[in-house]
Amino acid sequence: MSTSANAPYHHGDLRRALLDAALIILERDGEAGLGLRDLARAVGVSPAAPYRHFDSRAALLEALAVTGYQRFTTAMNEVAASSPPDILSAMGKTYVLFALNNTALFRLMFSPQLKRDNRPGLRMAANAAFDTLRQVSGGDNPGGRIAALAAWARVHGLAVLLLDGQIAIQAGEDIEALITEIIEKR
Repeated sequence: MSTSANAPYHHGDLRRALLDAALIILERDGEAGLGLRDLARAVGVSPAAPYRHFDSRAALLEALAVTGYQRFTTAMNEVAASSPPDILSAMGKTYVLFALNNTALFRLMFSPQLKRDNRPGLRMAANAAFDTLRQVSGGDNPGGRIAALAAWARVHGLAVLLLDGQIAIQAGEDIEALITEIIEKR
């Protein structure tokens, strides 16, 4: 439902509408562009309305990061369910493409400012995402954890290098083919 500046906003799920608008603002303006009052204005509600769902800007950022992890986990589960021949490579490519297609959200998800250990909802969402990788890397045994950490480090490093422009993409180069080639190189 779109709103105009003159029409009041009425919706059964204001929290979802706030998060949807916040995701758009996050990708457009970055984390610095997110404020609860500006978000209220974007959605067309009173400045106090977002505080019914997020008691602070930090709570909003946490909810956005949880949303990111949930979307990411869904994407990883879809890859696993499709049973590709090389599931780790397929998941790795999905990981890097998620980062490239959701740059600000990805950076927020891994922001040290959120201090996951003090935010149980965020920690649970991050652990669920990691568990998708661990299950295809050998499960709960110690070797599976190490294999999952190694795979994660590889694709996270690649994602960050690409996001930071440290890997130059040449004119006409197929970024997905490059990602696949790097991930499959062992």
